[in-house]
Amino acid sequence: MKIKSFHILLFICLICVSSTFAQSKKEVKKHKIKSSASVIIEDGKTIGDSKVLYYPDGEVAEETFYDKQGTVKKVRKYKYNAKGDVIEEGEYDSKNKLTEKTLTKFNALGEKEEEWIYDGSNKITKKNFYIYDKKGLKTDRKTVDATGKTIAMKKYTYEFK
Repeated sequence: MKIKSFHILLFICLICVSSTFAQSKKEVKKHKIKSSASVIIEDGKTIGDSKVLYYPDGEVAEETFYDKQGTVKKVRKYKYNAKGDVIEEGEYDSKNKLTEKTLTKFNALGEKEEEWIYDGSNKITKKNFYIYDKKGLKTDRKTVDATGKTIAMKKYTYEFK
C-alpha cells in the first residue's frame, strides 16, 4: 500500500513540475520561480530529464538535458538584450565544454538580422542572414559557410485572406 501511495504522490509532483515548464515568462516572474525540472519514470525508476534555471525577470538562463541514465547530456545558456531577445546562446557538453555558440543581431525594428554560429574553438562555422519585405515579413534566410560561400537559401511565402 505504501508503494502505491508513493507513486500517487510522485505522479502529483510530476504534474506540478511539468506545469512549471508550461508557465509563461510572466508567470515565472510573478511567482519568483528560480528553476524547474522534469523527470521520467520508466519501469519504476525515476530519471532526471531536464532542468531550467531562470533569471529574475523570468527569462530562461540555462537549460540542462539529461540522457536515459540521468547524466548531463548537454547544457544551453542564454543571454538577452534589453528587449528580451536572445542575443547569445551557448551549448555545452557533459563536461561543461563549449560545443557551439550562436550570436544574434537584431535590426532597429527588433527583427532578427544575422546569426553567427561558432564551434567550440570559437571559430565561425556559418552565418545566417535574414531579409524582410516592406511589411516586416521574413522573406529569405541565406546561410553561408565560414568562407562566405552560400550553402543554403530558405524562402518564406505568405497567403493572405
